[in-house]
Amino acid sequence: MNFVEELTWRGMIYDIMPGTEEMLKEGMASAYVGIDPTADSLHIGHLVGVMMLKHFQEAGHRPIVLVGGATGMIGDPSMKNAERNLLDENTLRHNQECIKQQLSRFLDFDTKDANRAEMVNNYDWMKDFSFLDFIRDVGKHITVNYMMAKDSVKKRLSGESREGLSFTEFTYQLVQGYDFYHLYKEKNCRLQMGGSDQWGNITTGTEMIRRMAGGEAFALTCPLITKADGGKFGKTENGNVWLDPERTSPYQFYQFWLNTSDQDAEKYIKIFTLTEKEEVETLVAEHQQAPHLRLLQKRLAEEVTVMVHGREAYDFAVEASQILFGKGATETLRKMDEKTLLSVFEGVPVYEITKATLSSGINVIDLLSDATAIFPSKGEARRTLTGGGVSLNKEKMTATDALVDTSALLNDKYILVQKGKKNYSLIIAL
Repeated sequence: MNFVEELTWRGMIYDIMPGTEEMLKEGMASAYVGIDPTADSLHIGHLVGVMMLKHFQEAGHRPIVLVGGATGMIGDPSMKNAERNLLDENTLRHNQECIKQQLSRFLDFDTKDANRAEMVNNYDWMKDFSFLDFIRDVGKHITVNYMMAKDSVKKRLSGESREGLSFTEFTYQLVQGYDFYHLYKEKNCRLQMGGSDQWGNITTGTEMIRRMAGGEAFALTCPLITKADGGKFGKTENGNVWLDPERTSPYQFYQFWLNTSDQDAEKYIKIFTLTEKEEVETLVAEHQQAPHLRLLQKRLAEEVTVMVHGREAYDFAVEASQILFGKGATETLRKMDEKTLLSVFEGVPVYEITKATLSSGINVIDLLSDATAIFPSKGEARRTLTGGGVSLNKEKMTATDALVDTSALLNDKYILVQKGKKNYSLIIAL
């Protein structure tokens, strides 16, 4: 596989330094992407860089993930309006381990082949640098004029940000540039990849390698992902879409991809999946013939959810999604954790009762009318129920003398009431 050609048709190249493709054709090469360990989970904004590394390894090259333990203590001014919070070493180490576990679903860290993926932390080589050593051995090679010319610096100095630019952040490109130099010397790494906002920092590294080692290194960036409606990719009302299932449940994760627009789905399936070009073209053509079937979105959601969470989690997310459309089974409902249950039924009317109400059992008509007012009267509740229009936890109720007790509670707390096909209510027993 030609790595550059692969990324080109997928729309994953924004800038590429001349000579990069020729260098990669010479044989197995090493490239790295930096990841800022500010959290103990990646979010989907990181996935573009991760997919670049995955394609790189698939093409027979060696991917290196650089966790920015040192740079994470500084903060990158690129595309930022304010200085970030700085983290201590213990937190950074914890975050690094969590990130590696997530990356192992994409990259092969264990293969015996020469292109085994590797994770490094720049804190390991930066922690012993004294300030005087750094400005003497590294800082003298890059001029202030060169650093001031970077767009990320100019923007922060131009008055667009009230915060200005601290000296700490100003030196960020020197530290990142030294990372590239270090990996060039120690790992024979000649390519750095990242988002288009990183071009300035990456090219500082190539310049440092040229001046300090007389070597040649290369840069490749991908576009910053946007949504067709102008909204920010990867953000929802609840914030970032995380890869950690405790932060974003597999159901919510699946729903994010399923709900993308047609235009975005056509772009995202190239970037976030390994689906081959011919198959993507076929899917796009089929989708255009019958857009209401949402074939692109379904395939995109399946591929990414399986890659991040596994097939079992994907299957359960699909089952959970079908509950709203009357197809889900009681077993699916009882398997749901509380977070997924609340996600699926977000926005439905909620009624609170005490658990004591259920302790010795309550008549179903009384529960639906007097205890909760899901029905305005006992008469309407009785008529709807005898007509087969009421389900509790997806089980149809027809007996007007049925008792409901604590055994009906989902997660020891909830009862799902369904009127007709699509009218849901949630009873919470406190």
